[in-house]
Amino acid sequence: MHRCAAAQPAPRPSTAARRQFLATGLCCGVALAAWLATPHALAQPLVRRFPRHALRGEVVFGAFPEALLNGQPVRLAPGARVRDADNRVAMPGAVAGGRFLVHYTVNSMGLLQDIWILRPDEAARQPWPRTPTEAATWFFDELAQVWTKP
Repeated sequence: MHRCAAAQPAPRPSTAARRQFLATGLCCGVALAAWLATPHALAQPLVRRFPRHALRGEVVFGAFPEALLNGQPVRLAPGARVRDADNRVAMPGAVAGGRFLVHYTVNSMGLLQDIWILRPDEAARQPWPRTPTEAATWFFDELAQVWTKP
């Protein structure tokens, strides 16, 4: 009869290896604590970049795809994107019946294509064009996201 040899216990790590392991764990712990101690860096608001042809207006959303833009009836384009104040895509049912100050773009058919619901800090940026004529005659600094009247 053939018997298996008894399993040998695993050798214990050397003292130097244990010290190395503890030092690595300590460094990782310090790095994690430093990262968690800076919540202000994580809580900074998102800086959204609006395109040059985005206009400002007030939208009242009705039953999708109907809406009122500055009091005039409009329709949302197929595939229109509505972004909420946190830059998340807002579903049509979530904004139905709501009145919002927005930046928007219009496609070649005259339908609303992109809509960004503004946060208070974005709404405070003045001036912002409300008509294509204003956008064509004013100067836009895309980095600062600031319009200047001539």
